[in-house]
Amino acid sequence: MTVPTTIDPAGWLGKYLEADDADTDLPRAMLQAFAETLMSAQASMQCGAGLGERSDERVNSRNGYRHRRWDTRVGSVDLAVPKLRQGVYSPEFLLQPRRRAEQALVAVVCQAYVEGVSTRRVDDLVKAMGIEGISRSEVSRMAAELDAKVAEFRDRPLDTGPYKYLWIDALTEKVREGGRVVNVSAVIATVTGGEGRREIAGFDIVTTEDTAAWTEFLRGLVARGLSGVELVISDAHGGIKAAIATVLADATWQRCRTHFMANLASRVPKASWPMVATLVRSIFEQPDRETTWAQLGDVVERLSSTGFADAAGFVLDAADDILAFAAFPPEHWPKIRSNNPQERLNKEIRRRTDVVGIFPNRTAVIRLVGAVLAEQSDEWAITKRYMSVESLKTTVGRELSPANPPPVPDAAAG
Repeated sequence: MTVPTTIDPAGWLGKYLEADDADTDLPRAMLQAFAETLMSAQASMQCGAGLGERSDERVNSRNGYRHRRWDTRVGSVDLAVPKLRQGVYSPEFLLQPRRRAEQALVAVVCQAYVEGVSTRRVDDLVKAMGIEGISRSEVSRMAAELDAKVAEFRDRPLDTGPYKYLWIDALTEKVREGGRVVNVSAVIATVTGGEGRREIAGFDIVTTEDTAAWTEFLRGLVARGLSGVELVISDAHGGIKAAIATVLADATWQRCRTHFMANLASRVPKASWPMVATLVRSIFEQPDRETTWAQLGDVVERLSSTGFADAAGFVLDAADDILAFAAFPPEHWPKIRSNNPQERLNKEIRRRTDVVGIFPNRTAVIRLVGAVLAEQSDEWAITKRYMSVESLKTTVGRELSPANPPPVPDAAAG
């Protein structure tokens, strides 16, 4: 049986334009009319006769309509779906397009969540798209669809090594647990792979930054394929250092210059800090290993002779740790003598998580931080290489080992 169309496009559009209804959105109204016409035709096919038609072929009849909201990219459409007296009419041809439209909506909501837009504000965003209000619980449900992608990102194999350089750090987030607000740490690892590109190796949420937590985190990275690590850059947290010594025993540890300078600043009067900071930074600006160590000796001597003995001793005690980078190819020094890449990444995460403030649970932290990290890792994958492939093939010789630095001048040692 052939059921003719029940809509005259030209006539319908003419009536719409004549009505000049400012409250009606034309694309939405057109989509509604088109969808309802298709549903009416399919319901007639299922009944064996058109609406109100007498026919010996009729096997069912209409029984009114049920209204269903259809969220589309042109806004929310109130569809009148035909009901049947026997059985159920289901507009199957609409289901797949509806899924695609809902996926588009979910993508927008999830992206807003990743960008740090709070759930309270997402409702306004959805309304601005022409879609009726959406509840907080529905926003959370949509955001939860990120979980599968985040889990895949966290568990992926690390197979683009060897990973010569590894940066690790942590940042604190507030979470509700057991009826109170507690601090948890998001531990993050960034690496440079064999192709010279930066990559987020992994992240996790831990209760305390102790040796056990860091050891478990690093072992998880190794289990997923982390190998070939020659230098680990981090702050001087005791738990991190102990975990590195246990899991990555063959790697050298480089103390993060950013954290070191912050620690040094606490030992110098505020008025004198610019001068002291300039002196200490000059150590890291030398062209080769010998002049770097020589400059450290000169700086320690000048600090000692100008009344900053405490700062001089602090620099000298940390010499092996802050100059570990000097045993590696000089072309890599700007990238490895500090933890700046990790610090910038932390700021980007903070920009998003600060909007949330207090997370409802740890899952929410993993979801947001994981989505941000996955997004960042994807961007790094298509940008310029962080280091050249040729330079990464250079190995550290024994004569350049951090365990055998050149001697610090006697004047500085005194």
